[in-house]
Amino acid sequence: MTYESNCTLPSELLAQIATEGLGCLPELIRTLINTAMQIAPSGHPQQHIGVGPYERSDERHAHANGYKPKTVTTRVGALTFDVPQVREGHFYPHALEKGLRSERALTLALAEMYVQGVSTRKVAAITEKLCGCEVSSTQVSQAASQLDSILAQWRNRPLGACPYLFLDARYEKVRIDGQVRDAAVLIASGVNGEGKRHILGVSVALSEQEVHWRTFLQSLVTRGLGGIHLIISDAHAGLKQARQAVFGGVPWQRCQFHLQQNAQAYVPRQDMKTEVAAAIRAIFNAPNRIEADALLAKTVHLYAKRYPKLADWLEANLPEGLTVFDFPETHRRLIRTTNGLERLNKEIKRRTRVVGIFPNEHACLRLVTALAMECSDEWETGKVYISLTPSL
Repeated sequence: MTYESNCTLPSELLAQIATEGLGCLPELIRTLINTAMQIAPSGHPQQHIGVGPYERSDERHAHANGYKPKTVTTRVGALTFDVPQVREGHFYPHALEKGLRSERALTLALAEMYVQGVSTRKVAAITEKLCGCEVSSTQVSQAASQLDSILAQWRNRPLGACPYLFLDARYEKVRIDGQVRDAAVLIASGVNGEGKRHILGVSVALSEQEVHWRTFLQSLVTRGLGGIHLIISDAHAGLKQARQAVFGGVPWQRCQFHLQQNAQAYVPRQDMKTEVAAAIRAIFNAPNRIEADALLAKTVHLYAKRYPKLADWLEANLPEGLTVFDFPETHRRLIRTTNGLERLNKEIKRRTRVVGIFPNEHACLRLVTALAMECSDEWETGKVYISLTPSL
């Protein structure tokens, strides 16, 4: 019995498939696409030019100009096609549009994976499994750099009045000059005139020394930050000096959460920690400043004879956490700590744990900025955090 073939593929291609099997698939695809770009009813150079090869006509719109190689990443690897070129106007074959979109999508996916905290080595491995092609760490970094201009624009956007300013820092491991260092991630958030929170800025510095904090705070002022009624932060020496230099006349609220933690270092016995913590909490929860001062004096007197170091520390430091009593009662619970930034810090930690060690400061800043943008968008489109009218 004989079979009649109704296959329209050229005999040479059929012979190649019969001989090489699926191994010839990349070359087969390349040949088919190249042919399609010449004979397809739409999206081919003859339609764009207006006439066929070597034809003379008044309807000619452009002139052929040979071919240009174009490499597209596909599931069977990187394929190089011969794209017809024309001298006048813009022409690109429809046959490759899908490939180009896939190429752009792959590039954006690489950048997104990197931003989400996946290391370049893992991104390369994931891409090879999904797409069947190898992508180097350098290519991943190049793809990620496409986001840099957007992230930089966000970091440098104009600011305005901000009654409440929150400052905090965390540390990430970054490779600097061949050594793994603990780099400080400086973060500023605030409550705007509408009572909504937003992230004002982020920065990655070698440490929390005064010079780095001062540079960061000054950059916020340069971008238009003003109208500050209160600054909330911990008592890091570098931050304190920078705050006094840039915002010297603005009241400061020392984070009560950090104060509680700091106090534990001065408690002489383990079985006293709960008692001291409760005493400090009672001071912070007093209905007004007068009662808070009275409770503080009572607590200092209680420990003065037996535990003078603890008493001295409480007397010298706790008043820095009582500035909040000068502000509306409805605001106090929300402006007495920097806990509002804890969600962002936890998210940063969750993502950076995947990376482990950042290859450089720019990589760290890229990820932190992307996370800060995401968090700030949620805050700004969410509910009002503090009602500022007519309190402030």
